[in-house]
This record gives sequence, C-alpha cells and structure tokens, in this order.
Amino acid sequence: MQITPENVWIALAVTLAAGLATTLGSLMVVFSRRPNPRLLAFGLAFAGGAMVYVSLSEILNKSIASFALSYGERIGFAYGTAAFLLGMAAIVLIDHFIPNPHESLDKQDPAFQQNNAAYIRRVGLLTAVAITAHNFPEGLATFFATLESPSVGMPLAFAIAIHNIPEGIAIAVPVYFATQNKLYAVGASLLSGLAEPVGAVIGYFLLHDSLSHATFGWVFGLIAGVMVFLALDELLPAAKRYAKGHETVYGLVAGMGTLAISLVLFRW
Repeated sequence: MQITPENVWIALAVTLAAGLATTLGSLMVVFSRRPNPRLLAFGLAFAGGAMVYVSLSEILNKSIASFALSYGERIGFAYGTAAFLLGMAAIVLIDHFIPNPHESLDKQDPAFQQNNAAYIRRVGLLTAVAITAHNFPEGLATFFATLESPSVGMPLAFAIAIHNIPEGIAIAVPVYFATQNKLYAVGASLLSGLAEPVGAVIGYFLLHDSLSHATFGWVFGLIAGVMVFLALDELLPAAKRYAKGHETVYGLVAGMGTLAISLVLFRW
C-alpha cells in the first residue's frame, strides 16, 4: 500500500496530541481543588461509547475489507474476526500481568492522607508504569487508524484523548502528594502520555517494510479488539464509579451519536 511521508507525520502528530491529554489530567490535579466527578463520568462514558462504535462499525470492517482484498470475502471475514478476538485476548493478558489502576479523584482519600511519602511515591511509580504499558497499544491504534484513514483515526484519537485525562489524574495524584511538587506531577503524566507516540514509531518501523492489505487487516483487527476491551473493562466501569445519576448512559449514547455523525460528515 502507498504510504507517503506526509501521511506518516500527520498520523504521528494526531497520536502525540492524544497522548498529551494525560498532561491535562495532571493539570486538573495540581491547579484545582477537585475535578468534577460527574463531568468526568460523562467524559469517560462518552469516550467509551465513541471507542466501541468506531471499533465495531469502522475499524473491524476495515480489517475484514483489507483481508478480503488478499484472500477473498469468506476468508477475509474469518481472518478479521480472528484478529479482533486475538486483540481482546492480547489486552486481557497485558491487563492480567500489569493491572491498570485508576486512583480516586478525592484528595481526601485515606490512601493519600498517610504520612508515608515512600509508600505514596511507590503507588505513583507503579501507576505510571502500568498506564504507560497500556498506552503503547493505544498509540498503535491511533497511529495506524489515522495512517490508513484520517476519517477514522481523528475521532478515535479524540476518544482516546478523553480516556487519557483520568490516566493523567491517576499518575499525578500520588506523585503530587508524595513530593508536593507540581512540576514532578505534570512531568510524570507527560512521560506516560509520550508512550503513545513512542509505541506508534516502534510499530511503524517494525511493520513499514511489510505494509500490505493483510498487514493492515491484522493491525485493524487487533486494534478493534483492544479498543472494545478497554472501553468495556476500564472506561464504562470508571464512569459508573464517578457518576451520581445517569451520566454514564448519557455519555455512552452521546459518544456513539457523535462518532456516528462525525463519520457521516467525513464522507460528504
């Protein structure tokens, strides 16, 4: 498949922007008394709905279509389905060995009222490592989706950016409470977010010599599986935890509706 340097730079820029949203989450910690949990619940559910919709309606279909160009429609559908299930299995394994923690938004949480700075610092470090590990596949997803089709990659990047805000909070809270240093808290979140463009660059250099319809089929199928799992396992439960009313279902429907409309507009 023909990939131009301009396409690569655009995809990398979009991936970088999505990753840097972790920094926004850290700023919410160090420059505000307390983030609004109901607004965050809506945002998390919005991102979850957007990710599920774009994964099942666009990314999985692109995987099947790419495989079909190489192997025919019947085999292409089977391969696309297999890649989707393999993507979910892969993220299940990652989540099993490196659980992805999301800390409380409440700065009065007893975990952060302990005087043991070493303990809190360790919590921050483990949280940062876990979230960074999860950010690599998200970077691959954003990059390759944008590389093949900006109309799919841009909405996906927006959904991942929303998802990255609470991850920035999860990293910044323990770091800030352990060090009382705003710069350290923001810097830790920034470094974790940069894992997304780094993952994109590594993935591209590993695969750029073998980019073909079948390669994109595997990449998109894996991406779809990973995104659906992340939405159902992380975003929606977290949204429900922070919600006090119907923010979760409203956000879910709004996310799906916004993605549906944006995909229609991109085709005009």
